[in-house]
Amino acid sequence: MAQRRNLPLDGVTVIDLGQIYQGPYATFLTARAGADVIKIEPLSGEPIRQRGTVSQGAAIPFAMLNANKRDVSLNLKSERGRDILKQLVANADVLLENYAPGVMDKLGVGWSVLSAINPRLIYASGSGYGLSGPDRDNLAMDITVQAASGMMSVTGFPDGPPVKAGPAVVDFLGGIHLYAGIMTALYERTFTGRGRLVEVAMQETVYPALASNLAFVYDHDMAPPRTGNRHGGLAAAPYNVYPTSDGHIAIIGINETHWTNLLAAMDRRDLAGDARFSTRTARVQFMEDTDQLIADWTCRHSKADAFRILSQHKVPSAPVRDLIEVTNDAHMHERGMLEWIDHPEFGRIVVPNSPLRLHGADQVARTASPRLGQHNHEILGQMLNLTAAEIAQLEAEGAIGAPELPALADRPG
Repeated sequence: MAQRRNLPLDGVTVIDLGQIYQGPYATFLTARAGADVIKIEPLSGEPIRQRGTVSQGAAIPFAMLNANKRDVSLNLKSERGRDILKQLVANADVLLENYAPGVMDKLGVGWSVLSAINPRLIYASGSGYGLSGPDRDNLAMDITVQAASGMMSVTGFPDGPPVKAGPAVVDFLGGIHLYAGIMTALYERTFTGRGRLVEVAMQETVYPALASNLAFVYDHDMAPPRTGNRHGGLAAAPYNVYPTSDGHIAIIGINETHWTNLLAAMDRRDLAGDARFSTRTARVQFMEDTDQLIADWTCRHSKADAFRILSQHKVPSAPVRDLIEVTNDAHMHERGMLEWIDHPEFGRIVVPNSPLRLHGADQVARTASPRLGQHNHEILGQMLNLTAAEIAQLEAEGAIGAPELPALADRPG
């Protein structure tokens, strides 16, 4: 028996039918923790891979979320394709999918069928609104769930329309919770020996994040307004983004120490006794005056100088950085969260590691996101003991796809 590697999920096999962001991010986290993740794609590739035919930039999300996975292109609309999936599941620990509710059941490879084949299987299902309830079949994408969840109603400025969050927040909240559900069920299985159906609805992952805004509802018995960059419950000041000579800086003061330190940073200790600013409640009541006072100071400094002064005085703050600055962030590169790689298909790009720091565990050697069907022969040969002739027959029948060829620069000869 092979010696177990010093990785938390070594020996765990994950069948990954995830697509776009939600599912692939959950399985990316398992891969970076040492699991053997087998990505199953339709013969044309999953949607996020298909975007990569448009431009290099469109392909970057696929490279980010599918590193350290092996890839099989499988036609689940064919009987032979479904048979192959069932055989793979028989020896797997986890299957993840984030298709619309009911799709896997219609294909004949849903939870009830696969759990009968492998009672130890953890079946993880991600969807927009869940596997039950009157909204189950509503079409769900990140922006639509942001709208339905209430997130969009509290994002933006009071005199403007609802605005979506810039990042795909809901997709990734869903992916994080899917990973948590998988881990919880795997832990339970060590005691029961049985798997479990785990489901995560993206809409339900948003509600806890609305805590500050919900506090406003209970305090005022009305829906909260959009507050721009101010506190979602209008219960803290300062709490805003302020102009500098070359950009903006975010500043927050939760307690009296923060406020006292901010006055010192601005060299305005003379305001310590001003009734408008003497308490948090007063600063909220006179929020316009509070923000104007700070803006008058920040606009006389660059964001770097303002941040340096505020940091020296222990005032919570951060310059507003663009994504070029963040991509080149020395701190995250030094910690290994970000890494420049030469991707065989997409060239020189920055890719993330897992944010989960598992101290004492070995580092997983990074492998680039796979080509479509790259590991068809390897996986079907190793796990199902199929011969090269049998795999070729499956290709001819359309049950699996022919592996995508490497980029020209990477082909031998």
